[in-house]
Amino acid sequence: MMTFGSVCSGVEAAQLAFTRFNYKQLWSSEIAEFPSKVLEHHYPQIPNLGDMTSIPKKILEKKIEAPDLFCGGTPCQAFSLAGWKNGLADERGQLTITFIDIANAIDKVRKEQGNNEAIILWENVEGVLNDKTNAFGNFIAGLAGLDDELKLKKWTKAGYLEGKTRNVAWRVLDAKYFGLPQQRKRLFVLAGGKNFRPDLALFEFGKKDLTIKKRTKAKILQDLFSENEPEANQNYDRVFYKDGHKVEIFREYTDCLYAAYGTKWNGNAAAYNGSLYVSQNDKLRRLTPLECERLMGMPDNYTLIKGSKDTTRFQSIGNSWAVPVISWIGEQIEAYRNQKLFVKDNWQNYLESVGNNLDAKLYLLGDVKRISSTHYLNTTASPYDMKEGSLEEVIEVHGINEKFYLSSAACSGILRRKEERNMKMNPDLERILHINSIEVKDEEVVSSKNSLIYTRI
Repeated sequence: MMTFGSVCSGVEAAQLAFTRFNYKQLWSSEIAEFPSKVLEHHYPQIPNLGDMTSIPKKILEKKIEAPDLFCGGTPCQAFSLAGWKNGLADERGQLTITFIDIANAIDKVRKEQGNNEAIILWENVEGVLNDKTNAFGNFIAGLAGLDDELKLKKWTKAGYLEGKTRNVAWRVLDAKYFGLPQQRKRLFVLAGGKNFRPDLALFEFGKKDLTIKKRTKAKILQDLFSENEPEANQNYDRVFYKDGHKVEIFREYTDCLYAAYGTKWNGNAAAYNGSLYVSQNDKLRRLTPLECERLMGMPDNYTLIKGSKDTTRFQSIGNSWAVPVISWIGEQIEAYRNQKLFVKDNWQNYLESVGNNLDAKLYLLGDVKRISSTHYLNTTASPYDMKEGSLEEVIEVHGINEKFYLSSAACSGILRRKEERNMKMNPDLERILHINSIEVKDEEVVSSKNSLIYTRI
């Protein structure tokens, strides 16, 4: 049985993902009040260690166990690898430094016990690859046991590094290809000791050229509609009925859920593309916490515990991991451990490493590469076995609290800002906003099956 520990645990998406593999969680680490309550509610038997900065010492003193797998998603802010090695911790990157310290402490104890080094899984936003302070170059260099930061002009969305103490692979994955109707691109770093090949677990090898498959799919969708058909007819599948309620969505998948969705839901791009709205009986509303849980692959009402508020539920859900993506990574790790992954040849025989300031063996990837006459290496944001999710399955129509519906003033304000800023807007969203922003006095709302009709008395 694999054991694992997590930091920045949130509401513990790792536990939800790894439970199918019978992984045993030894400890978690979370300091935020509400997520900690969720952990206590669902996993009272698993100790929450709180502040992660105390964990390295606890592991070295063997007060807590050193797990087989260590995971977390620390804020990757600026820090200096050189400063860290000299004992000069940068407060802005303290948690990232601590993450590496924990990994090192775990491996030290495991070696003393005669065990292999732990598998390390780290998650972050895609934007860390473009950080001006080169936080990513510092992080993977530190994780790999290199003496200085790795410096490159541009980091790709996937890659592989052979380090002194660990091998490190990274890949951006998008939740919308894993059965969730949410575009959520996240960077995942998988690492382990020199006898571990994280690339063989995180990357995919097969006979399919995924780029051809994507182009073919796009062509098929394009051919479904003739050029003469009006746009409204092309979106017929975005209107459906569920238990007698008319529901309209504005895109087949949502934008990325974010932690402030409950308080600043109308202040970002979703206010104009409609991806985080739904129209129910022609009334525009936000998604509910339950629907957001479903968008992350969590069980229904997972965050609905005693004392919970909508804002804290939105925040904890938006800060969490997409469960099916983590579950897929777990599947890949299991396949690697059981030697069930197909590898025709060592893919490095077909690709060239990239020069760098440390002369480390470094490969920059991020797309599909041919590695033999018949096989390919897939490091795109999509797995070979793409799965599409459905917003129709996510949307709930019963018992929706009125507070989730946009008021007439809110709808008018969005339209006003759209005009003032000369912003583009989803035409179907704009139509619904106009319906909901009509200002009439002494109005009677007469409902029909297909719409709400406003009639002047």
